[in-house]
Amino acid sequence: MLWGPAVVYMALIFYLSSQSRPLPAVTALVWDKALHLMEYAVLGLLLCRALRGEDVGWLAAAIGALMLACAYGASDEWHQSFVPLRDADVRDWVADTLGGTLGSGVYTAIAGYFSTRRRDRRERGRLPDVTSAL
Repeated sequence: MLWGPAVVYMALIFYLSSQSRPLPAVTALVWDKALHLMEYAVLGLLLCRALRGEDVGWLAAAIGALMLACAYGASDEWHQSFVPLRDADVRDWVADTLGGTLGSGVYTAIAGYFSTRRRDRRERGRLPDVTSAL
């Protein structure tokens, strides 16, 4: 179930990229690059979550999520080159990559913060150390 949200989200990106005019009410109000950044920030977060769930280290998960989001962004831009009224744009891919970086960084920061708090509470005796029983 770790990879499910990321795969479903990637399918949603593919679906929206297949449309000539996706979400016209949104795209008329929000700058295109900001949409790419936000869209791929969510993807980067989900990919980092999945990699961490596979017991990949923090740095490797963040870099892996960034690389996967970057590659998916490139394939998405290539895919859009075949869609009527759409085109491939390197600046969109850069925004995708920056979004993937942001998302994996946010996940790493938030999860690291809560992990540290949990460890600190355990050390002060507020939480039992269930890992020692394993």
